[in-house]
Amino acid sequence: MGTVNTLVITGYGTNSHLETAHAARLAGADRADVVHFSDIVAAKVRLSDYHFLVFPGGFLDGDDLGAAQAASMRWRYLKDSTGTPLLQSLTEFINDGKLILGICNGFQLLVKLGVLPALDNNRFERQVSLSHNDSARYEDRWVHLLPNPKSPCVFTRDLPMMAMPVRHGEGKLIARDDATLQRLADENLIALQYADPETGKATMEYPLNPNGSSLAIAGLTDPSGRVLGLMPHPEAFHHVTNYPTWTRGSIDVPPATQLFSNAVRYLRAL
Repeated sequence: MGTVNTLVITGYGTNSHLETAHAARLAGADRADVVHFSDIVAAKVRLSDYHFLVFPGGFLDGDDLGAAQAASMRWRYLKDSTGTPLLQSLTEFINDGKLILGICNGFQLLVKLGVLPALDNNRFERQVSLSHNDSARYEDRWVHLLPNPKSPCVFTRDLPMMAMPVRHGEGKLIARDDATLQRLADENLIALQYADPETGKATMEYPLNPNGSSLAIAGLTDPSGRVLGLMPHPEAFHHVTNYPTWTRGSIDVPPATQLFSNAVRYLRAL
């Protein structure tokens, strides 16, 4: 692939689109365009012109009806000005082998829409959701994430333990039943887990696991490995000076933009 064009969607409460586009550029993307959702509906921008689609963090529609619930309905039922259903454009984007990343509110959108985890390749069927934190409050803190080396996820391939900030009130992943949760583990669709940096293992202990997410799930992928959703914010750790203890010289992990770098590297190799 000669170029890697990244599309970062903004609008209706998104608030970290600029940092997300910056992270994509730092990772080597040739373009990282921030586009309002209404321009997609107006067919001024086409998903097909891009290779890497990012749904960034924020508070879509003020989280009314549940985080990203209203936004999922837009994608599910709206058509653009040419009469093409948005869901069709998104399906074609996925089927073309391109990459999708959902961060925090973007992750909430992907699970509410059913893009993740897509067990049995049943896309757009809701199989998991993200609910209120066990602490019953908004969590804003740094966490450590353990990548699953057996996961097919393109974004987390060969990565070490990472640190990123979380800032959410609805980050607890819950599955529709125990069998679904077990399949996420058995099929290695759990791409990232909240971890204890001392033991290097996944943890349910608060605040290392800030929301009580089942199986310490911080991020999910789909069977293809080309879609990733995670609650922590990789775009918020794009330089060593973002790290809380950088002035003491105690940075035990590299910037989290390595997730973006893996994505760009994968696309360039196609």
